[in-house]
Amino acid sequence: MKFTIQKADILDVLSKIQGLTSRKSNLAITENILIKAAENGITLMATDLETGLEGTYPAQVDNPGSIAINARKFFEIVREFPSNDINVHEVDNRWIEIGNPAIQYHIVGMDPDEFPDNPNITDVAFFEIESDPLRKMIEKSIIISGASDDKRAHINGALFEKIEENDEKRIRIVSTDGSRLSKCDFVFDKTVDLPDTEKIIIPKKGLNEVVKFLSSEGIVSIGLMNNYFVVKKDVEIIIIRLLEGEFPEYIDIIKKEDVHDIVIDRNRITMLLKRMSILSSENYKGAVFDFSENRLLVSATNPEIGESKEDMEIAFDREKINVAFNPKYIIEIMNAIEGEKVVLNIHSEDKPCIIEGVDDKSYLSVIMPMRI
Repeated sequence: MKFTIQKADILDVLSKIQGLTSRKSNLAITENILIKAAENGITLMATDLETGLEGTYPAQVDNPGSIAINARKFFEIVREFPSNDINVHEVDNRWIEIGNPAIQYHIVGMDPDEFPDNPNITDVAFFEIESDPLRKMIEKSIIISGASDDKRAHINGALFEKIEENDEKRIRIVSTDGSRLSKCDFVFDKTVDLPDTEKIIIPKKGLNEVVKFLSSEGIVSIGLMNNYFVVKKDVEIIIIRLLEGEFPEYIDIIKKEDVHDIVIDRNRITMLLKRMSILSSENYKGAVFDFSENRLLVSATNPEIGESKEDMEIAFDREKINVAFNPKYIIEIMNAIEGEKVVLNIHSEDKPCIIEGVDDKSYLSVIMPMRI
């Protein structure tokens, strides 16, 4: 096999797949990428056995064939290569020459026949969605990640479902780690035909790989096939194996009563909480929120370092509420909300706090109080 690629055509995808190929699996070959060269260019494949990527890229192919080559080393060679044209040539016994007349790398590959096959997606029913809102939905969902050793599907994955109600069609992604929950919606035009689908749980690790390939412009296609979630771009396809399990019923958790709403400036509360987080540590993560008449006092105590407190004026005319939250979680929520004002819906010290933007209702997050 022998082909010539342009550095500009391949560097970006090699960078983005490093999260896949660096993830440990039961097969050593998943640390490699599979490259198939044909007359019309090359096809590149990467997988961690849960998430797979396949992309097609232009190349000048002199001899068709397939190679499996270490993804990290190939990326580093391409990244540091001083010119745009890069020759790739398989010689004897799976040794691969990479370079040009002035620069030569000689590295060993693996048997391409051992590389896992991606599922055949010829019969997938796709529907289209704008790339940017899908990217934002995923980013807001994967903020919430569980412990690395947690095996529960609803912690490791995010719920994906189609909702048709009140003459609206939407898709929704819900994510939780047991202490907080996020809900992101995207509303489609009424004329869009969304395929029938059951609720599914998509691994957050796979969604994290998807978001790397989503830009701020353009259209992508989403499809469901048997036990897989598929995202298709112009030249790339990402296939994610779904998780088995039940996602908790969440509708009652996100219900709120308007009488408990508190409107706050998003930037102001974010900066206040950043200042209160300076003294936090692994053992002391919480801050106390003291809501009283037209005033919010936030205080944090760390016996190992010291304490801090800061107050701000708010519109609050109910009975006092004294409750503790992890300020890091609220900061992440504030960063995910678009708009200048946010609404905190707080019922009492032992009930979850619901947070959303004043203007944009497509994203909502719930945070549970802490015990300090």
